[in-house]
Amino acid sequence: MATPFRAADEPVTFADIEAAAAAIAGQVVRTPTLESRTLSEMTGARVFLKFENLQFTAAYKERGALNRLLALSPEERRRGVIAMSAGNHAQGLAYHARRLGIPATIVMPRFSPLTKVQQTESHDALVVLHGEKLEDADTHARELAAKRGLVFVHPFDDPLVIAGQGTVALEMLADAPGIDTLIVPIGGGGLVSGTAIAASHLNPSIEVIGVQAELYPAMKAAIAGEPIVADGETLAEGIAVKYPGRLTVPIVRRLVTEILLVAERDLERAVSLLLVIEKTLVEGAGAAGLAALIAHPRRFRGRTVGLILCGGNIDTRLLANVLLRDLARSGRLARLRIRLKDRPGQLYAVARIFDQQQVNILEVSHHRIFTTLPAKGLITEIECETRGPEHLERLIEALQGAGFDTSRVELG
Repeated sequence: MATPFRAADEPVTFADIEAAAAAIAGQVVRTPTLESRTLSEMTGARVFLKFENLQFTAAYKERGALNRLLALSPEERRRGVIAMSAGNHAQGLAYHARRLGIPATIVMPRFSPLTKVQQTESHDALVVLHGEKLEDADTHARELAAKRGLVFVHPFDDPLVIAGQGTVALEMLADAPGIDTLIVPIGGGGLVSGTAIAASHLNPSIEVIGVQAELYPAMKAAIAGEPIVADGETLAEGIAVKYPGRLTVPIVRRLVTEILLVAERDLERAVSLLLVIEKTLVEGAGAAGLAALIAHPRRFRGRTVGLILCGGNIDTRLLANVLLRDLARSGRLARLRIRLKDRPGQLYAVARIFDQQQVNILEVSHHRIFTTLPAKGLITEIECETRGPEHLERLIEALQGAGFDTSRVELG
């Protein structure tokens, strides 16, 4: 259980979060908190979802960005703001800066998702692509801020931003006061810090659980006093932060019960489940809470759990890959490697078995040269669509029973 909250020890208080809620009211969407009966049945927990992917820019980041902008002096508004962001903070800041007539410059890593770059530019912000990682973008943004006299707006390490993010918890617990466990994605720690401050004030017995991608366990390592090793290509790029905030680490250390890590396949599964079950589009970071629930079912069984779907900006090509990979893992799609003799009628005999088993063939490829087989042998790979794992298993048994050496090509 988290240590009891003492406002004097924190850079952000519950009163700050209440003030932020009053300041941004009517300027951001008061997103719904809804119970998911299907996910509850699947996981053994009572699951409530906070649909922050329904914000205008499809992410909770609008809240903190707007709260920070509203605190600017007239002279600071005239000069303009600058931020570094992989996407959601960029969009939230750019959108509300345009609404308020404030010039905005956003520095993004060069390989940020195209959809986030385009959406940020659509809000009339000047987008500068620089560096490979957020750290590179951060350094360049600070250099530009000093050179051009712009106000730097940090995506998470700012008291006004943290307070703005905390308004998510105010709304969620007002709509579902029975929640006893919140599972919150962690990147730099702004959302989880604001959430923990608000939640612990409203319900001192509530558990706030953080979740990070296995490839980017920066906050977990910082809390444990361990070296931070964070790198790689993660589906949850919105929380792919190498170094957590100076302000957020102490808040998380005191108010967050535990930080769980989730694998990429759990993130992929969660994105797919939310689309199929809830008919809602969520990016990898936004699905991290559900990924933790899937990966650690015993930890949350019997609890009343709140999940924040914190963002919905995902590249459509990436989404297609995620959905197809999930179908493959579930046995609905499969690629079979079948050893044949290089003689007439072999492929026809295989195709007849597919027909008999009522399995749809999607793609066929032959490999004669780059194999370890003798010159008269060949490998054929057949991508197919089945009704599920049992149907696929019957197909493989039928192929093997007919004398064809058959194996599945497994996903990582």
